[in-house]
Amino acid sequence: MKKLGAIEAGGTKFVCGIGTEDGQILERASFPTETPEITMKNVVSFFEGKGIEALGVGSFGPIDPIPGSPTYGYITTTPKPHWGQYNIIGHLKQHFDVPMSFDTDVNGAALGEYTWGAAKGLDSCLYITVGTGIGAGAVVDGKMLHGLSHPEMGHILVRRHLDDTFEGFCPYHGDCLEGMAAGPALEKRWQVKGSELTPDHPAWEMEAYYLAQALMSYVLILSPQKIIMGGGVMKQEQLFPLIREKLQQLLNGYVQHPSLQENLDQYIVSPGLGDNAGLSGAIALAKLALEGEAGADVV
Repeated sequence: MKKLGAIEAGGTKFVCGIGTEDGQILERASFPTETPEITMKNVVSFFEGKGIEALGVGSFGPIDPIPGSPTYGYITTTPKPHWGQYNIIGHLKQHFDVPMSFDTDVNGAALGEYTWGAAKGLDSCLYITVGTGIGAGAVVDGKMLHGLSHPEMGHILVRRHLDDTFEGFCPYHGDCLEGMAAGPALEKRWQVKGSELTPDHPAWEMEAYYLAQALMSYVLILSPQKIIMGGGVMKQEQLFPLIREKLQQLLNGYVQHPSLQENLDQYIVSPGLGDNAGLSGAIALAKLALEGEAGADVV
């Protein structure tokens, strides 16, 4: 079995792993996301001498995942200090002469869930993470969704809740979805971390209101066969029934499908791969790089 390298490059920590073509994780390690110089030194040290035959990188964004672009392989306009316009694939290529595939962490997680997780056997799925930020990736007809670049579904505009006076925290858009519903928005609005709020706190009804609006847009535009919701905020399991209920109210019967009427509890789900969704997604990216499949973003 060939060894595949995987990097889940997060804004808080990098998770590195060695996996196999069938999705097994053989080894893993994590490091805090510090400056590129410090963090990438730890990444390179982890993989040296491991005999990996391909490498998949799922990164926080925005990034440039389009092969042939002058900035392919770069983390681009991130507000994360020190990481803006950083050529992460270029740095890795200096150390490892193997095929590499590069995409967003959420596109990678969507691919992992499609390959081995909650969306296995389907043609499409959407993965959304709600944590320090909000991002979403999609697999459509078995391929990760791209266009000019990658989707930025965490920054769509949403209607403001009638009881919400919070100005939003997104440095680019203020009160976009991420600005209103990511973990820092919860903390700034209520003055405590979301994990410290009680399950019946009004924060969760408001959170579900924003997230259900986003899911409505994704359902109407992409019509995914499964929606998978992960990230730290979604550890609050009371959110799932609230989001499902509000999504049904918003759609108001317009899209007729059993998944959206009788089977919402099987349609909007937590990751089948659990906390390994991101790392498994990076393994799936490495698998694409190894196979050189048509349409894979491989260098």
